[in-house]
Amino acid sequence: METPADPAALKPAVSCIKTDSAGKPYLEGHKCSACGEVFMETRRGCPKCFAVGTLSPVKLSDKGKLYNWTVVYRNFPGVPVPFVSAIVDLEGGGTLKGNLIEVEPDPAKLKFDMPVKVVFGDAGRTDKAGNHYLAYFFAPEAA
Repeated sequence: METPADPAALKPAVSCIKTDSAGKPYLEGHKCSACGEVFMETRRGCPKCFAVGTLSPVKLSDKGKLYNWTVVYRNFPGVPVPFVSAIVDLEGGGTLKGNLIEVEPDPAKLKFDMPVKVVFGDAGRTDKAGNHYLAYFFAPEAA
């Protein structure tokens, strides 16, 4: 089975990937109305201020800064290495872990706080039924 050309034909790999009315993907988090903290997963109460019933969905920024990273040299069979596994703080709140692409996996090329953007693409794997999945990645943002 070929990779679908249309990202809308891909199934989201994780529940925080949503699509707008035009079919453009974005990330959704949850913001606490009591303290303003932004989280990725749905919860009954806020883990920061402990308020209950205060979290509501919010569209997250597609821009952020590289908080931490590691170059992965060993992984599961079939996963090409090396690659950069990154933690990114998004503008306006939310922290995500994902792969940093479009940059050489060389520590000399990576800088803490470097600007990055969220990009979406095929996760590169299919399930037993041949379904392709939409995943998010990070890419360096031109300064």
